[in-house]
Amino acid sequence: MTVDAALRDARSRGVERLDAHLLLSHVLGQSRAWLLAHGGDALSSDQAAAFDGLVARRAAGEPFAYLVGEREFHGLTLAVSDAVLVPRPDTETLVDWALELLRGKLRDVDAPTVLDLGTGSGAIALALKNAAPRARVWAGERSGGALAVARENAQRLSLDVHFAHGDWWDALAGEPEAPAFDLVVSNPPYIAADDPHLAALTHEPLSALVAGDEGLADIRRIAQGASGRLRAGGWLLFEHGWEQGAAVQAILQRSGFGEVSTRVDIEGRARCTGGRLVG
Repeated sequence: MTVDAALRDARSRGVERLDAHLLLSHVLGQSRAWLLAHGGDALSSDQAAAFDGLVARRAAGEPFAYLVGEREFHGLTLAVSDAVLVPRPDTETLVDWALELLRGKLRDVDAPTVLDLGTGSGAIALALKNAAPRARVWAGERSGGALAVARENAQRLSLDVHFAHGDWWDALAGEPEAPAFDLVVSNPPYIAADDPHLAALTHEPLSALVAGDEGLADIRRIAQGASGRLRAGGWLLFEHGWEQGAAVQAILQRSGFGEVSTRVDIEGRARCTGGRLVG
């Protein structure tokens, strides 16, 4: 089978042209430009078999990032596996807001303490440490598999993040040196169990997607427990579903936060809500 024939076969099986090119580039270790210039070159049997397997998985809806084992996020290339959610561009809205605070309202703090709750692949925590080296960054995660991925990413990128294993605030229970935090960020599960969009996310870990109480249970738990770990005047920022902004604002206000506001993502949808702990 030639390069061109392999690509035509992938397209006939429902794989988008760009994905087909990138998957074959991954298998061959060559650029897309190389593929275009070598369409008549034959694949070895091993190459053809590897590409066929990846095409079958992509045609079945498996995320592209799982197939190649990595995803770019906020300028970093992160290893990913099916133990973690695939980092998405929408989440960069949360990172950008946190960086705005670190460079603005928290600029006079010598070594601001930052916590990412539910770190998954480590995307948010590592992006913050990379862009704000003076910050002391912690990250909590309840999934042992996800935590292994995050630690691997931190080590490979040489970014100093302290990881803790546990469920939300409980991750800090066994960490006697955990500080009071100036800034806490979280992209928790926020999809309701009956949400029809879940049908398109069957390959990603359900526990990182779904929360009770119409998707708000984990957000409420984090907000209500924040006063025990967040400095007075510290900030708590959430990513959430695009229809949940008003509900998350109300949760924060009832939990003792002021200056509550919502930010939109790259498509103009309400995506992140945060506030400052009053006290």
